[in-house]
Amino acid sequence: MTDYESIAKRIDSYRDDMIRLQTELTAIPAISPESGGDGESEKSSFLEARLRDMGFTDIRLINALDRRVSSGVRPNLVVTLRGRNPGKSTWILTHMDVVPPGELSFWSSDPYKARVDDGKIYGRGTEDNQQDMVASIFAAKAFLDAEITPPNTIRLAIVSDEETGSEWGLKYLLKAEPSLFGKSDIYVVPDFGSESGDKIEVAEKSILWLRFKTTGKQCHASRPDLGLNAFRAASHLVVRLDDLHRSFALEDTLFDPPASTFEPTRKDPNVSNVNTIPGEDVFYMDSRVLPFYRLEDVLSEIRMICDETEKRFGVTIEFSPVQQSQAPPATRSDAPVVIALQSAVKTVYGVEPIPVGIGGGTIAACLRSLDYPAAVWCRLGLTAHQPNEYCTIENMIGNAKVYACLFLHP
Repeated sequence: MTDYESIAKRIDSYRDDMIRLQTELTAIPAISPESGGDGESEKSSFLEARLRDMGFTDIRLINALDRRVSSGVRPNLVVTLRGRNPGKSTWILTHMDVVPPGELSFWSSDPYKARVDDGKIYGRGTEDNQQDMVASIFAAKAFLDAEITPPNTIRLAIVSDEETGSEWGLKYLLKAEPSLFGKSDIYVVPDFGSESGDKIEVAEKSILWLRFKTTGKQCHASRPDLGLNAFRAASHLVVRLDDLHRSFALEDTLFDPPASTFEPTRKDPNVSNVNTIPGEDVFYMDSRVLPFYRLEDVLSEIRMICDETEKRFGVTIEFSPVQQSQAPPATRSDAPVVIALQSAVKTVYGVEPIPVGIGGGTIAACLRSLDYPAAVWCRLGLTAHQPNEYCTIENMIGNAKVYACLFLHP
């Protein structure tokens, strides 16, 4: 029996233990203060104790100070299993935090009580990101239990704050402990994927979320000549901003969709009655911009459109970023991490995933911005952030085998 066959057999034997850990993790909400929660400390403490019970001894707790949560910290765990080559590590980076469950009436059961049904584990966080957190933990445990020393050091980073920007998560970890990370390391972030596992994300679009505030003059709706209708001007602005698609029209077929997108999304209430013309109006736009465009140029074009709208309607328009992140250069499609992942996925699932780009954001961007080549992959059911979120037990076990293959890659 080869090392992989031995480890894969052990992973199969962990099925009940993996379900149990998923159930325990789901029962501990880890929601950021931005979303009304108290952070990840309770889940981190539980995880650290469970990891030690499982036999892991090299566990570092790296806290980022955050006074908004009761513990005062946002915890990050780094679990290390030494390999024969101490100068190179293979990383799996997952996150503890989850999004709130949303409207509870849409759930068929308590989102914080994991429910196993028809090969699936239901509950908030079971897919995003506990599926692959648990998979990576048990992939590493198989090496411990089999007493097999991997060629390279195994590192599991289990971080905070992924859902709301990573300032207290991976970004903090990279600043506070830069010596942990090496340019020749393999970095895998299992936070994007497909149902067959046939895609590896190597590039992301830049993200630009903007808040627009239009200020006019409130008046009675029967005398619009006495006021300046902020809502009308803002509505015109929304339509004018669609011209950004023409100004930044280049495409890249690595991405789906291949073009930059500029979408008006949220609209805040203005006046509460029908017969008043609003003097203030607020709306938001979500832009996903291909990485070869500079966000500064996009912002300049938006300012020009706003200036034209101000002149036409006599209002003032301010806009400010809610989130602004220039995408770093892509990971090369022939980078060692991509080649290793393609081989591992083909071994386990019989498919050879292709490199793609996405419009969403992952913590891989934090790594790429520092020239660490990272790849984003997992096989999943695409239920993240939805009511009745679930992970399939088959994917959780299969992905663990993919990570075991990666850990065996020299």
